[in-house]
Amino acid sequence: MTDNAIFPFQVGETAVRGHVVRLSGVIDDILQAHQFADPVSRLVGEAASLAAMMGAALKFDGKLIFQAQGDGPVSMLVADYTAGGGLRATASLRDSDFSQTGMALLGKGHIVMTIDQGADMERYQGVTPIEGASLAEAAVGYFNQSEQIPTVIRLAVGRLSAPGAPDRWRAGGIMAQFVPGEGGTRERGEKILKSDEDRDVWARAAAFVGTAKDDELLDPAISAETLLYRLFHEDGVRAFAPQPVRADCGCNGEKIAAVLSRYSQDELQDMVEAGAIKVVCEFCRKDYHFTPQGEPSVAP
Repeated sequence: MTDNAIFPFQVGETAVRGHVVRLSGVIDDILQAHQFADPVSRLVGEAASLAAMMGAALKFDGKLIFQAQGDGPVSMLVADYTAGGGLRATASLRDSDFSQTGMALLGKGHIVMTIDQGADMERYQGVTPIEGASLAEAAVGYFNQSEQIPTVIRLAVGRLSAPGAPDRWRAGGIMAQFVPGEGGTRERGEKILKSDEDRDVWARAAAFVGTAKDDELLDPAISAETLLYRLFHEDGVRAFAPQPVRADCGCNGEKIAAVLSRYSQDELQDMVEAGAIKVVCEFCRKDYHFTPQGEPSVAP
């Protein structure tokens, strides 16, 4: 498995652990469904890669939701990862001025990270201001402020061209963190780099991750194992079994019909166009059609 997967790793015997993500068909399916302008597509692809790497660390059957809200042309960026490998992402647009790129498209705002552990469990949510010139820098700022976990992240999104074939989107990323040992505990906010050795180990690993180039994260000929060896061969690195990723929206007609059932007949009539109610999923862009009474119908 070289693509559409998340690869956990550990640097030598240190407390530096992380994930590499490589997305090809999955991210192409997500981005082609929206047909965003390229600068927006890159931002959505970065958010999807980030959510996949963070979500892969979940130790329970739940969901990680990444959101960024701002006052720029992109009003909201959303990506979520469901345990088991389901990934989806989208963006809401305020206007069509995409002359800027990266985090300038979001402008001033905040990042919201939500961990949903299921219906019977309490949600955890962290909120921090958007800081940094890139989504990777903004995510690092979140971990520094909300989690106090030393983190380094590199993200890349681009189109792959092949003779006689349409361009296809690819995305990749690497995230490393300094975390307590297996079974270790730490009070929230407690300083994690307690010794000079810890600080040296982390500084070295962070510097290596920082050297990862876009083409190394995107090139299908460079496997995740090859990338990890290039970055950490001096200190040793262990790659663990990859976790597959799939584009999975999770929407369905029954859920939408249940939502429509909460509206009055007058409210439903306000939704009718050309004799029917049409609902478009904001993630996968699939159309769902309903009668004026909110009952499922066959598309015309």
